[in-house]
Amino acid sequence: MNKVAMFIYLCVTMLYPSTAQDMNPTNRSYLALGDSYTIGEGVPDIENFPHQAVQLLNQQGLSFGKPTIVAKTGWTTDELQQGIAAATLDGTYDIVSLLIGVNNQYRGRSSTEYAEQFELLLQQAIAFAGRHPQHVFVLSIPDWGATPYAEGRDRAQIAKEIDSFNAINKSLADEYGVHYIDITPGTREATTDPSLVTTDHLHPSGKEYGRWAAKLADSIKAAIGL
Repeated sequence: MNKVAMFIYLCVTMLYPSTAQDMNPTNRSYLALGDSYTIGEGVPDIENFPHQAVQLLNQQGLSFGKPTIVAKTGWTTDELQQGIAAATLDGTYDIVSLLIGVNNQYRGRSSTEYAEQFELLLQQAIAFAGRHPQHVFVLSIPDWGATPYAEGRDRAQIAKEIDSFNAINKSLADEYGVHYIDITPGTREATTDPSLVTTDHLHPSGKEYGRWAAKLADSIKAAIGL
């Protein structure tokens, strides 16, 4: 950079710091909290929804680094809390997503317990986002009852319970002023579209995660004013 260009850059930095940052962007950070739906059980890492969302955002000119994921197949809300406590998390993050609860429902845990523990997780997510609720994104719980894995089970009852848990996480998301992304209706299309699940007949395919990622990426762009 020659002296004239350097002078202009320094002037812009002092007068319009946000503009200068756009000229020389640094990687934004993304923390994804959840369970098997967040790590992408049964698909390559690059096909889970956090990675696909970052890919979409970067393709559109943003600069996100590799997402940090704290999630494990089978985790309930309390187990995610334990996982967060055990993880080495570096300060705050530009974006945080939270998707948790299907295993609470699957194990027959109470909605009261879910509400209490989900609220604590949501508070943690907001703290990880630098106490900026507008940078936190809650995704609704998918309906596993619509998958081939649920054959022979009471699909209507599963859907009813999933809806009940989602009513809780949406209410809390609204109360805390974070973004809410309802992905549940799309997951119910698995009853007629087998391409939306993996070979285990339970977890979403990369195609289905791609649909979640597109919704998340659009919400992130809107939230950060891009």
